[in-house]
Amino acid sequence: MKKLILWTFLLIPSAIMAQGIESGKQDMPVKWEELTSPDFITAVEKSARTCVIPLGIIEKHGPHMPLGTDLIDVREVAIRAAEAEFTIIFPPFYFGQIYEAMQQPGTVAYSPQTVLAVLQETCDEIHRNGIEKIILVSGHGGNNSLLPYFCQMQLEKQKDYAVFLFRPVDSEEYEDKLNRMRQTDWDGHAGETETSQMLAHRPDLVHLDKANSQSGKDQQRLESLSFAYTAIWWYAQFPNHYAGDGSYGTAEMGKLIMENKVGQLVEMIRSVKSDRKTLELQRQFYEDSKDPLKTDQ
Repeated sequence: MKKLILWTFLLIPSAIMAQGIESGKQDMPVKWEELTSPDFITAVEKSARTCVIPLGIIEKHGPHMPLGTDLIDVREVAIRAAEAEFTIIFPPFYFGQIYEAMQQPGTVAYSPQTVLAVLQETCDEIHRNGIEKIILVSGHGGNNSLLPYFCQMQLEKQKDYAVFLFRPVDSEEYEDKLNRMRQTDWDGHAGETETSQMLAHRPDLVHLDKANSQSGKDQQRLESLSFAYTAIWWYAQFPNHYAGDGSYGTAEMGKLIMENKVGQLVEMIRSVKSDRKTLELQRQFYEDSKDPLKTDQ
């Protein structure tokens, strides 16, 4: 939710785009829930035993966008990427960290135990169905600490599958393009860029005429603190659970953002599908961990 931390991505090289478009004509659905049971067997093999879980949340997105914005956006990105480089896309997953928005209507915030348990059991069940590599793609800034921790949790007990977290990186070229389109001085949750993303593929869910009905300005109510982090920081700055001004969103900007996300995710899926080292190293780690005293020093 902090300025573009979640939504900054590299430009898609034209060669990758061309390859993606050419290979994007799939002969079966990429969505798990749309596959028949017999087709699922084929899909597992075709995907090189990979699956993507797009993660969103149910939370307020300013006064002008739907509660499910994060999942709606990120699942669209995942589906487009899977259509370019085949993998299986798991059904809508709304479990995550969202306690900072509990005062807002419509927010659904599960307990930490439930969130971690459901995500772990989901991964276990995906693996039981033949998947060996699970890719987490988050559309929600509140998961920025949760998901890396979840990935580290996988080392606690031996597993025959690996979990990967999609972590895109900025590029100066992309940032320059985005900044030339930008009309606001700063941006955040439900602001210009996030509104633009929704306008690019679901404009029917955006009510730009309502974007200015609430303030998305930083209230700076904890400015007296130095070198301190506290859970109430988001509420202190943005009590309306709105950061920025979504009224400046444009479909053109959203298209740029979406294309860059898709391009990087396509590249990641390809690298994960061809990867042979992660599971090998993971197995060796589990074996070494059984008797640390035998580990070479």
